[in-house]
Amino acid sequence: MKRWQWALRLLTRRMWFRAALFCVFAVALALGGALIGHSVSYDFAAKIGAKSVDNILNVLASSMLAVTTFSLTAMVSAYAGATSNITPRAVQLLIDDTTAQNALATFLGSFLFAIVGIIALSTGIYGDTGRVILYAGTILVIVVIVITFLRWIEHIARFGRVSDTIDRVERAATHAARAMVQRPCFGPRRRIAVPDGATLVRHREIGRITHVDVVQLADVAKRIGAEITLAALPGTLVDPARLLAWTMAPVDDRQVCRIRDAFTIEHHRAFDHDPRFGLVVLSEIASRALSPAVNDPGTAIAVIEAGTRVLATILRRQIDPDHIVPTGVTVPPFAFPDLLEDIYRPIARDGAGTIEVGIRLQKALAALRHIDPDAAGDCRAEAIDALDRATQACASQVDRDRLGGVHARVWQRDAGGPRDGSIATGA
Repeated sequence: MKRWQWALRLLTRRMWFRAALFCVFAVALALGGALIGHSVSYDFAAKIGAKSVDNILNVLASSMLAVTTFSLTAMVSAYAGATSNITPRAVQLLIDDTTAQNALATFLGSFLFAIVGIIALSTGIYGDTGRVILYAGTILVIVVIVITFLRWIEHIARFGRVSDTIDRVERAATHAARAMVQRPCFGPRRRIAVPDGATLVRHREIGRITHVDVVQLADVAKRIGAEITLAALPGTLVDPARLLAWTMAPVDDRQVCRIRDAFTIEHHRAFDHDPRFGLVVLSEIASRALSPAVNDPGTAIAVIEAGTRVLATILRRQIDPDHIVPTGVTVPPFAFPDLLEDIYRPIARDGAGTIEVGIRLQKALAALRHIDPDAAGDCRAEAIDALDRATQACASQVDRDRLGGVHARVWQRDAGGPRDGSIATGA
């Protein structure tokens, strides 16, 4: 995706964007009757009772402002609740919710439509025939309001709840996982090896990478006749000392600037191209739920299952075809141990004394091992770490024995299940 396309996508997600579009449409619809009203006969206008549009517009103007205020209050309350009870990092997904934005835009646009219609009627620019167009437009707006209001009532019942927020973060992380163009790197972490004599490119700003315009980088690589290798992926904190990319060909100042401009730097991380951020936010939700003040292991278990589905998407290589890297650009893979630590390590730490959470962690890591055998070593190391934390934190010897038995069963060397052919039941 090019940088201007990324900027356009961010623009369309703004809350004011949909509201502004609907308001423009509402004003155009309200004033359209004055332009094309002459095409309607007077007899037809009198027959359908177009003069009643004044009362209808007054009702819309008085009610839509109250509905808009109520909707905005409900949205702000959901944002505040998510910030205090879930995690502040998930609020952006609630702000980007299209149903909430459409509802607010519809109610605000309907209020503006009614106000403009009332003002235009008071000036007499419609005439008797122009009222027909305004009457038809009013009926159309009422239908849109009813449909939107019904959807909003159903949507607001779960908007901003913990389960709804977990689902949103999981979808965002899964979308980012499908944008990963490289298979994750398993085993011990490897440092990026930069050849001697390579041209190094660093950024002048300090912030998080939220988007990389690989099309622009490919164009630069074609012009210099050499590949450009990325050294920083979306989500990385960059500064003047952090390497962005390198190439074996000499580049001039203009080409260096183009390489830098291909990296969008923001103050905060974004979900779209950063699967690690989605996993981090999921773990934050679980850590909040496992705090002594909340004590909600069920939410932590739901987060483990959601994070496991995201990692399964990565291991199954369910790549989005729209994110194919063009020729001339080399993208390094994510380190799979980092992904495991992002989602499971905080949960293993904060839920070490809860046997239910420990058992679910062991089973989730074992499930990932069965999806991709190459991930077995990293998953086993994370499972052993979780077991060690739980063993030290569990006060009951029964719980320790139970967890140790689960670990031994799901991590047998043959990975073929219990030797006697039995199947364990339960969660």
